[in-house]
Amino acid sequence: MEENANSNPKNNTQSEESEALDYFRIATSYFKNIKKPLISGDTLDMLAPWSKDCIRDDRGKPFLDKIKKYDGFCCVPSHIKFQQEISNFYNTYKELPFKPGTGEITNTINFLEHIFGSQLSIGLDYLKILYEIPTQILPVFCLVSKERNTGKTTFLNWLKNIFGPNMTYNTNDDFRSQFNSDWSSKLLIAVDEVLLDKIEDTERIKNLSTARTYKVEAKGKDKNEIEFFGKFVLCSNNERTFIRIEAGEIRFWVRKIVPFKTEDKNLLDKLILEIPAFLSFLLKREFSTPSATRMWFTPQQLQTDALKRLKSYNKNALEIELVNSIIEIIENFELDEFQFCFKDLQNLMSKSPFNPSKTRLKNIIKDEWNLTPAKNSLSYKKFTVLSDGTIIESSDRGRYYSLKKSYLLENYDELMQDTNN
Repeated sequence: MEENANSNPKNNTQSEESEALDYFRIATSYFKNIKKPLISGDTLDMLAPWSKDCIRDDRGKPFLDKIKKYDGFCCVPSHIKFQQEISNFYNTYKELPFKPGTGEITNTINFLEHIFGSQLSIGLDYLKILYEIPTQILPVFCLVSKERNTGKTTFLNWLKNIFGPNMTYNTNDDFRSQFNSDWSSKLLIAVDEVLLDKIEDTERIKNLSTARTYKVEAKGKDKNEIEFFGKFVLCSNNERTFIRIEAGEIRFWVRKIVPFKTEDKNLLDKLILEIPAFLSFLLKREFSTPSATRMWFTPQQLQTDALKRLKSYNKNALEIELVNSIIEIIENFELDEFQFCFKDLQNLMSKSPFNPSKTRLKNIIKDEWNLTPAKNSLSYKKFTVLSDGTIIESSDRGRYYSLKKSYLLENYDELMQDTNN
């Protein structure tokens, strides 16, 4: 009579050993690797706490001896040579859901041309760094557009499919919360419809974008310092004030995305199918830009009209009022350069609600514009605002400052356009 395979002690032992792979003892606590069902039909691997008593009740006491034991947790990001176990520590970073493969990447390249435009080569370098050098510091990447159907959300969803559980979505409130354990060990932290309009929000993003360590805090637990390697991707329909950044800030890369000419409802599915081939493409592709700064790219490489526009609208109110007044003179008198002394600016702003002090004007001229006066007292064209608002031109002498029209065009282009209109 043929023996039932399920009654074979050897098969039972192999089955138990296989099931034991789903359980771990890390330090003094037990965990089980579970698969959480998702709406999409996929599953999400999660390491859930599992009591020793529960395992013993379900599997029996001898089963505990088959469970792998680790000294503790670590988080070491790697995509090409991923290791779940490192020096008897359990790596909480997750293996990517896709591996490099063969196939076409036509839809992917067309989509990335839409997202990165003339900066496509830099964009591909950015993605290659994420894949090959996940610990490299990168700029805060921002996609903005007041129009709909631009592909911003599709880009986030595509990244999520590439990097799987190593990417997370945050809300605006998540950044303001003291509890950060759910996102502090992720490679990518994305925010759709971002609105971080407080200066402390910007400061936190700026500091995190270049931080090497970060203090993690979870409910009911003490703070714990970890190595931080997160990169931020922000999307917004608000092009001008979704975040507050200053004129000299170099940690942001902002791209304005235009709407698609024709909508493809199946675009994301097509992009997902091409992920294996795209990963292979990234591995074979050489970097087009060498590592030049701690964030790899230079500020000049990341310069965009959208970034300049954002900076212009984040100037302080006095500076905007002052620039508008100077722009009016430059345009009316067809100047390439505006020459002035402090007393001229005080006169120029005398009709404004600010009526600024000499100290406040100095802060703008020296700290924001980095201007220095002429070495000697020289003759220059002076512009005076009369009581009726009329502006007249005359000659005067002094150690004047010079502000070029080209500087205003480069840093205040939106204000220039508004004045012209």
